[in-house]
Amino acid sequence: QVQLVESGGGLVQPGGSLKLSCATSTSIFSIYTMGWYRQAPGKQRELIAAITTSYTTNYADSVKGRFTISRDNAKNTIFLQMNSLKPEDTAVYYCNTYPNFYFDWGQGTQVTVSS
Repeated sequence: QVQLVESGGGLVQPGGSLKLSCATSTSIFSIYTMGWYRQAPGKQRELIAAITTSYTTNYADSVKGRFTISRDNAKNTIFLQMNSLKPEDTAVYYCNTYPNFYFDWGQGTQVTVSS
């Protein structure tokens, strides 16, 4: 059973930055397109960034130009660099495969943007 472990969240002021990590327990993740998702209170989980096996990236309009997704297959890890954070970025952030969820969801990492 593949485990996903997200980390790097926290409390940050508007305009600040955070870098999230998502580590997996298997190198099989390298064959999948991976995505970062987030779920804000009272809202559905949404895809915000994805990276293919060939390192092509795509972003939701809400984060384009501010967030950068990357992957390190040697470390079975993906990252999300988040800059110019806004209060509306407050959410629990998760990673998983895309478009289908082949792995069990991890616990996520809370990101709170507030002054």
